[in-house]
Amino acid sequence: MANKQKLLLIDGHSVAFRAFYGLHSQLERMKNKNGLHTNAMYGFHNMLEVIVNKEQPTHALVAFDAGKTTFRHEQFKEYKGGRSKMPPEFAEQLPFFPDLLKGFGLKNYQLPNYEADDIIGTLAKEAETKGFDVVILTGDRDLTQLASDSVRVDITKKGVSDLKEYTKDSIMEEMGISPEQIIDMKGLAGDASDNIPGVTNIGEKTALKLLHEYGSVENLYENIDDMKKSKRKENLINEKDTAFMSKQLATIDVKAPITITLDDLGYTGYNMEALIAFYKEMDFNSHLQKLDTEDYMEQLAEEAVEVDYDFVEEITTNMFKNEMALYLEMLTENYHQSEVVSVAWGDKDKVYVASPSTAFSSDAFKSWIEDEKMTKQVYDVKATYVALNHKDMVLKGVNFDVMLASYLLTAEDSSGGDVTDVAKKHGYDGVMPDEVVYGKGKKIKLPEDLTLMYDHLARKVLAIQELADKMAKDISENNQDELLKEMEMPLALVLADMEIQGITVDADRLETMKEEFKGILESIEERIFEEAGETFNINSPKQLGVILFEKMGYPVIKKTKTGYSTAQDVLEKLQDQAPIVEHILQYRQISKIQSTYIEGLLKVIDPQTSKIHTRYLQTVARTGRLSSVDPNLQNIPVRLEEGRKIRQAFVPRQKGWKIFASDYSQIELRILAHISEDEHFIKAFMDNEDIHTTTAMRVFDVKDAKDITSNMRRDAKAVNFGIVYGISDYGLSQNLNITRKEAQNYIDTYFDRFPGVKQFIDTVIREAKEKGYVETLFNRRRYLPDINSRNFNLRSFAERTAMNTPIQGSAADILKMAMIEMNKRIKSEGLEATMLLQVHDELIFEAPESEIEQLETLVKEVMEHAVDLTVPLKVESSFGDSWYDAK
Repeated sequence: MANKQKLLLIDGHSVAFRAFYGLHSQLERMKNKNGLHTNAMYGFHNMLEVIVNKEQPTHALVAFDAGKTTFRHEQFKEYKGGRSKMPPEFAEQLPFFPDLLKGFGLKNYQLPNYEADDIIGTLAKEAETKGFDVVILTGDRDLTQLASDSVRVDITKKGVSDLKEYTKDSIMEEMGISPEQIIDMKGLAGDASDNIPGVTNIGEKTALKLLHEYGSVENLYENIDDMKKSKRKENLINEKDTAFMSKQLATIDVKAPITITLDDLGYTGYNMEALIAFYKEMDFNSHLQKLDTEDYMEQLAEEAVEVDYDFVEEITTNMFKNEMALYLEMLTENYHQSEVVSVAWGDKDKVYVASPSTAFSSDAFKSWIEDEKMTKQVYDVKATYVALNHKDMVLKGVNFDVMLASYLLTAEDSSGGDVTDVAKKHGYDGVMPDEVVYGKGKKIKLPEDLTLMYDHLARKVLAIQELADKMAKDISENNQDELLKEMEMPLALVLADMEIQGITVDADRLETMKEEFKGILESIEERIFEEAGETFNINSPKQLGVILFEKMGYPVIKKTKTGYSTAQDVLEKLQDQAPIVEHILQYRQISKIQSTYIEGLLKVIDPQTSKIHTRYLQTVARTGRLSSVDPNLQNIPVRLEEGRKIRQAFVPRQKGWKIFASDYSQIELRILAHISEDEHFIKAFMDNEDIHTTTAMRVFDVKDAKDITSNMRRDAKAVNFGIVYGISDYGLSQNLNITRKEAQNYIDTYFDRFPGVKQFIDTVIREAKEKGYVETLFNRRRYLPDINSRNFNLRSFAERTAMNTPIQGSAADILKMAMIEMNKRIKSEGLEATMLLQVHDELIFEAPESEIEQLETLVKEVMEHAVDLTVPLKVESSFGDSWYDAK
């Protein structure tokens, strides 16, 4: 007997909203490289994964509301009135849900003038009559009215992982009414969430009591004369029309004029190509690693081009000529640790492949690598340079980097070491993904048949040549030749030298700190136990919840399926009324510093050199900023003194040397002053005023800087940087803990007092709509395909991006120019000083104490004159025996 067909119906907007608030505490952490918030998509994705695997549907649909107004608003214009405005951080994610659903192979549908509930109700009834089992997933209890012998309604309780199942029997057991009577209950009691009025002073308990006696609204009114005289009876009589209208508003239309049928909803499983693309766009890297993509990979392998190449065991000079592509194959992203497994080079006429032992022992190969006049095209010049440096070769003559060029042309992440992704973006399908050859995740290894790898490398060399030719023309058309050849490629070599040099770390100091922090944590632990009156596992949310909310009686803010929530945002709300919470928060902060940074750094110190070698990702952030990984030295926490102390372990490589730090002061606001030409901003910087105090004076109408309080300056600073980052009223309200109305008033006043800034924003958005992109001061582009979208949420996100990219991107470009020039000047002036790290707007050097004065003069000269703006760039420098002392 064939398995029974099953229809899965998902209330898209409702579940997405639950996902957003389920991961709300992670809101600012969960963004992709484009700055798009992703928490709602991530939570929704996890729910889909669970529900699809659990239910194994034969048919499926995700239904969405089509707009703010429906036929119900014609009956009652206040329907759903009073709801809070949708947070823009949630709204900006909604347009990307179809991409997620496409990856899961799920169809989505909306119907103008109707709600998702009506679509779901109509399809559920149709499926029921045709013998289907139906599962409905929603965050809205309205849909429980559809429960029947064949229809189950799953309600998300907290987030999206905790579900409560409603069946015909469970509703009767819990409420004493049938699913059909739920609309009668809402007719009497109303529904505050949808602004359905119901009858005055009748709540859910009273409504249920009346339904247990009368069965329905209609029967109640037929027998109302028999009801004892009371205020309730009076209200029922006076509000009869309201009761019937409320019931009608609550009734799901199961005969909505939908244009899809069950036959359209057959479910066949994931669309791997779409899902992989979605994961990469949203930076869902953990999900990407888990994908089972064997069938998809086999298909791609079949599409790869045939290639003719020579595998050589002896290398001669006649195998090299000008304008050839070079590629070194490494199996892991960290090229400081990964061994080269094969080497390939060539052009469209001939490709050569060799083993690393053959290539790296060849004088002919080394001579070609180090010949400045023999030009080469590569994919990732920095990785190639570092790998060859490990073999005592100095790469010269690179005139094109396909990875960097792709990044400039698309402003999309080109890191990761797979030529395939870049090739596909630029219309070249001749090379297959690395996963086809080596496997994925932890399974990466050399294939048993090495010919497969050699074929793969030869294809990569041809791809690099093809792409270099095409991209060179596109780069020139975009007026980005200087950006590629004079900024990004030279910077890659500067970064390579910084990575190779590394920074010395005093492991003994970290071990001492580890013991000190252990003592601090034990001391905090004792204070917590003293206030709690007993010992318990502070790291156990369950035990902590019992202590706070049962034993100590503090108000419950939020519950989870396992008990009480003790998440960061919950504890912060309790902090003022619960002294113990301050200790718990401090314990968590220091514990994280201990495990993530102190213990984490100790694991990555090279035992032979006592150095850490971070890697800089040059092609991740769409603004042009650099990222640090393996380990991330840009994110060492500095707000807490315990976090700052970690920098004590970063020291010069020898005695008599110092760590020297130089930091651009408020570079983004200075760029905003330059680009906006706002006279008040410019004057403040020209007069060397504190920009946040000046802003506070104008926004709060204060004449004397002495009258500006610390809170006023704090709020002004939040607005200043909020403008730079395109913050919304919602985001600002969260930062300052004020209402959205107050936040919007701050923003409006700011624009009124700094009209040049408002004009800049209007101009940049207008030009972005015309061109489809925005640019930095140095022609770095960021494309905004949604800037003219009819969808408000997509358009709004694109507009905020248009506002902040020219500022953030120009700041990143200026720092890169300063790094390149500093590297040149240090060498030309014969200094021993070395550039070690780049951290946001800051450069870290080490130098002999005898060079500090000269270095300080040089840094000021180079960094402050990296570019000429209408306001001066300002650099603040300091030095000391460690990174901590230098700051």
